[in-house]
Amino acid sequence: MITATDLRGVVGIVPTPATPDAGRWDAEHTVNLPETERMVRAVIGDGITTLMTTGTFGECATLTAGELQEFVACVVASAGDAVPVFAGITTLNTRDTIHRGRALVGAGATGLFVGRPMWLAMDDTAIVRYYRDIAEALPGVPLVVYDNPPAFKGKISAEAYERLAAIPEVIAAKHTGGPALERDLVAVAGRLCVLPNAPDWYPVARDHPDLASACWSGAVACAPAAMAALETAVLGRDWGRAEEVSRRVAWAEEPMFAGGGLAEFVDYSIQLGHVRFQHAGLVDIGPSRPPYLEAPPRYVEGSVECGRRWAALQREFG
Repeated sequence: MITATDLRGVVGIVPTPATPDAGRWDAEHTVNLPETERMVRAVIGDGITTLMTTGTFGECATLTAGELQEFVACVVASAGDAVPVFAGITTLNTRDTIHRGRALVGAGATGLFVGRPMWLAMDDTAIVRYYRDIAEALPGVPLVVYDNPPAFKGKISAEAYERLAAIPEVIAAKHTGGPALERDLVAVAGRLCVLPNAPDWYPVARDHPDLASACWSGAVACAPAAMAALETAVLGRDWGRAEEVSRRVAWAEEPMFAGGGLAEFVDYSIQLGHVRFQHAGLVDIGPSRPPYLEAPPRYVEGSVECGRRWAALQREFG
């Protein structure tokens, strides 16, 4: 089983390429499997060594159970033995999440990327119980916690993180950053790998190089070469180079929040993700799936520019 100390570098979260009819409510089998294979090979070929699937922009919420299994099986087969694959399985309840987890581990996933049910907010006791239940149902399967306060109606506290770190299967957490990042990182003291977003990785790794050994990036299907360059700099503790690459990454990501900050962006993150990936040009992402189909024009304009900037970084670092 992969442990917290095994995660190093950029954990790349990939989107789910869609067939041309995926925006229709009556569409079936909407995963573009040939494009998925091409995407995975391109991302790995540029140096990304850990993959994660089906979070928010990867459309865990809009894929049918069958589509999810087809997609993850394709990612696993395309990656071969080259990199571990953590498959996203978030649903609205514990039992469906476990059911999906068993199916995707059976399809070859190395581990699971697990958000909590979001119909109602969950307090710390419920959050810890939820992950304990999943670990009990799937013993020995490494789990990455999805800590996204806007999506899941609340932040996981440092105290809850300490309790989650005592569950052997819980090896990491995808963190949205902000003032809590350093606090949560220090609270678990390496027993659980807290993953900052790529633009936030350099400063926290500089201050805590033995704790911040990995980050997550939703841009590996836009500019994997840039993400690989950031990994090389941070893990090599070349702080001057890491700061330089981080500035370029932050520049590319900046237009994504054209409507404001994260709180405004998350309402349309699936739709805007498709725009961003399409204009980055590495992946033929296709349309988003219902019901997440439209976004305000000014938000779309920002995502178009964001994709173009990522394309420029891929050329720069590729």
